[in-house]
Amino acid sequence: MNKGTKIYALVLITICVGLMFAFFYQPARVRELNQKLENRAEIRNFPYHFKVLRINQGIATINSPISTEVPCGKVIGLIFPQVKGLSMLSDDYQQAREQLARVQTEIEQTILDEPDIRQIKWQLDRGWLIQNGVNIPPENY
Repeated sequence: MNKGTKIYALVLITICVGLMFAFFYQPARVRELNQKLENRAEIRNFPYHFKVLRINQGIATINSPISTEVPCGKVIGLIFPQVKGLSMLSDDYQQAREQLARVQTEIEQTILDEPDIRQIKWQLDRGWLIQNGVNIPPENY
C-alpha cells in the first residue's frame, strides 16, 4: 500500500470506531438507572424490556411499547401472547393490562426516587413494534 492509501485507511477506521462508540456508548448515569430497574424483580421479569434511553436536564426518557399513537389494545397481545385474540373485556386481558400499568408505575417510582430526576418522558419503541409487525404512524416532526 502506498502512503495515501494507508492514510485513507487510517481515517476510515477512525471514523468507523468513532461512529461505533457514539452508537453504543451509554452514559454512566443511564447505566446506573437501568441497573436499578433490572434489580426490581417485577420489572426484570416483565416480558417487555423497559430501559432508560437518556437523561437530559432532569428528564429521563424511557422506551415504551404503548403511547397515544399505538394504544395498549394493539400491543398487549404481543407482550402477553396468551391473551392475543381475547376480548378486551376478558379477565385475562384485563389482568395483563393491569400488570403493564403496575410495571410502568413501578418504573416511574423507581426512577423518580432519584434526586436528579424530576420527570419521566415515555418514548415509543418504534423498532420493537416494527419487529413485531405493528404498523405505526410516521414520527411527527
